[in-house]
Amino acid sequence: MTDLVLPAPTLPTIPTSTGGRFPVRRVFCVGRNYTAHAREMGHDPDREPPFFFTKPADAVVPDDADTPYPTMTERLEHEVELVVAIGTGGSEITVDDALAHVWGYAVGIDLTRRDLQAEAKRLGRPWDTAKGFDASAPVGVVVPAADVDPTAGAIELRVNGELRQFGDLSDQIWSVAETIAELSRFVALAPGDLLMTGTPEGVGVLERGDVLDGSIAGVGSVRTRIV
Repeated sequence: MTDLVLPAPTLPTIPTSTGGRFPVRRVFCVGRNYTAHAREMGHDPDREPPFFFTKPADAVVPDDADTPYPTMTERLEHEVELVVAIGTGGSEITVDDALAHVWGYAVGIDLTRRDLQAEAKRLGRPWDTAKGFDASAPVGVVVPAADVDPTAGAIELRVNGELRQFGDLSDQIWSVAETIAELSRFVALAPGDLLMTGTPEGVGVLERGDVLDGSIAGVGSVRTRIV
């Protein structure tokens, strides 16, 4: 056995409603998966297949902890999302079998350095620094899949008690099953992977001191404070 030259990094975990913790392996995100949000970002959702970007596992902020305001941005924005926690891996997964690979669901927030993302788009560069920065993914408690219908349910985000985002999971362009199947064509999914499934319209700017409360009917909630 080869000795490690450095201590192994701590595996990020998220609380579950069963009392244990879900280990996070990777975080995948699907872009522009709600029609109204795609249009508010200047795109035509009727012409775009799903596309994906990633965040590192340690970008997850669990346990309703505070989230530090990131460096190198003047426009931090929120995107509330349904998070899918993969329990069984696989590649080339069919739509019919996709939901059988899900361990559970949670509510998450995809934080975005929007000014960096806009510049990356303008220059045709990757979104990594705009999306995959430290503490860019607050995630709430994971609820077992058997307790959740991922095809419908009100999804909303409030900032300091004010409603910012509102929609329904039924508004998704690509369903959870379709998104899992499509992603599994590009990578072999594995237990511990998370999939953030897109956000409804109403994304907006955040400031230090803002308190974010995201919720999805039948799934749960997530809370964080920007510090």
